[in-house]
Amino acid sequence: MKDLYIYYQVKEEHAQALEARVRAMQAKLAAASGVAPQLKRRPDSKDGLQTWMEIYPVVGEGFAELLATAADEAGLLALTAGARHTEVFMDLPPCA
Repeated sequence: MKDLYIYYQVKEEHAQALEARVRAMQAKLAAASGVAPQLKRRPDSKDGLQTWMEIYPVVGEGFAELLATAADEAGLLALTAGARHTEVFMDLPPCA
């Protein structure tokens, strides 16, 4: 299992509209997949831009594609300042 971290920037004037779209998308994904998504942002803004992070913990194979389709359907890129960047992390195995 892996965790997905998606980060991007949003202009402050688009933040409210984008938040509504992201939360609606995440609610649908949670209902469909059982994943428990999170939405975060850095506390400061720089040059009128906020940095946001979506977190999808403990996702299975195929979830990244499901997420990409959901983001397209939600029209998220219309409100972001640039691309969405995805990072994938996995747990380290415990020491024996």
